[in-house]
Amino acid sequence: MSKKIPNISESEWEVMHVLWKKAPQTASEIISSLQKHTDWKKKTVRTLLDRLTQKKVVGVNKEQRVYTFFPLYSQDECQRAEAQSFVKRIYGGTLKSMLVQFIQEDSLSEEDIKDLRSILDEKTQKKRTKK
Repeated sequence: MSKKIPNISESEWEVMHVLWKKAPQTASEIISSLQKHTDWKKKTVRTLLDRLTQKKVVGVNKEQRVYTFFPLYSQDECQRAEAQSFVKRIYGGTLKSMLVQFIQEDSLSEEDIKDLRSILDEKTQKKRTKK
């Protein structure tokens, strides 16, 4: 990954999900969206927006009378960074260890197993064609 994505707290992820659905949005629109499924006060959401802006995960358009906020990273970029951080912290950076644990402990359906096998086969094919 070329650019280092700052760590995002659980609450900040909630704000990001709202912005990934639709951007740009005003603080009021974001607050309204979040208050539908949280009990957060306006001040809490504004604090989270300030933090995300300081971390340079969210940008602010100040050219209009009402500021609008927009994500500076895609949802995919943030999810990848979070997954890498998780694997590093919990599994010492070894993705195989994590996958083995999840596969052994989780009850996978035949469909899940088929999908996983297909993904692994596709990955193997890509590696062979790169050589």
